[in-house]
Amino acid sequence: MTKTGEAVSNIGRIVNTVPSISPTLKNKEVDKLFTDNPDLRGIVVAHHEKPIAHITRTHFYQKIGTLYGYNLYMGRESNLLAKTSPLIVDFHQPITEVSKLAMEREEEALYDDVIVTKGDKFFGVVSIRALLMEFVDIQVQTASFLNPLSKLPGNHVIDQKLTEILYLEKYSILYFDIDYFKTYNDLYGFNKGDKVLLHLTDILKRNITQQGYFLGHIGGDDFMAILPLYKVDEICETIIKEFDETIPIFYEDYHLSDPNFKVKGRSGSLEKFTIMFLSIAVLTNQKRQFVKIEDVSNAVAAIKRNCKKVKGSCFIIDETDCCSPTY
Repeated sequence: MTKTGEAVSNIGRIVNTVPSISPTLKNKEVDKLFTDNPDLRGIVVAHHEKPIAHITRTHFYQKIGTLYGYNLYMGRESNLLAKTSPLIVDFHQPITEVSKLAMEREEEALYDDVIVTKGDKFFGVVSIRALLMEFVDIQVQTASFLNPLSKLPGNHVIDQKLTEILYLEKYSILYFDIDYFKTYNDLYGFNKGDKVLLHLTDILKRNITQQGYFLGHIGGDDFMAILPLYKVDEICETIIKEFDETIPIFYEDYHLSDPNFKVKGRSGSLEKFTIMFLSIAVLTNQKRQFVKIEDVSNAVAAIKRNCKKVKGSCFIIDETDCCSPTY
């Protein structure tokens, strides 16, 4: 048995090869395969290279071992003893996603191998033992790459996720950035700046993580979310509304009320005081496809630049759609 690898967290990297047979093959031949290969846990039934069923060693011999089982089944076709609704996943699916699907199966199928396809053709299987061991490794690795402030996944995991989504049918990448955050840090200090970042983290977790979507912390006031859908307007609007309504609590009242108050800007000169805003740059693959992370990063950066031109909190989707600024 051989292992085949690709992206680190894709199920394809831990695939093992096992025999595939025709649905018309007789059970006596299946018995011979199991006898000749004592470590073989299961055999995949395929039609025109596409998996349609799974014969597990345990299920096969339970049926054959009944009172009339041997005489009833041994000379007949293998599909009679096959499980016709096995878990079949694509080579590129994330291990974390496959683990969840595997654990949601009925109890009698819980420990069956997961069948993996590539280009809709049978490619191999993954045992539950291998799947769970890899899942634990990923969890440990992920924990070591968390941002120390927000405890969200950092750049290493974000890059990994971006690689994975290139194979998805649809996705939206949300890039969050706080305008005038540096000015706030200079005025109030890094300790209070960290409290603002944790406040934004809480808002994003409620609206992203708790909805089952990925959220990462690039660093500083930059965050990124990945959603397997296109309709993100409502999520963006909710996040902006929560941010704009709550961000004033981090300021001194006399700074907010003084129309003549000035602060040092990025250029070093004094500028009129401005409260922090939230920019959300949204990139989807609805209108164009991406093959490299670098292309994704460049496209997001372009949308982010357009966001920065808007006075107030806003979101822009694919450089064309923009909500009205909020103040």
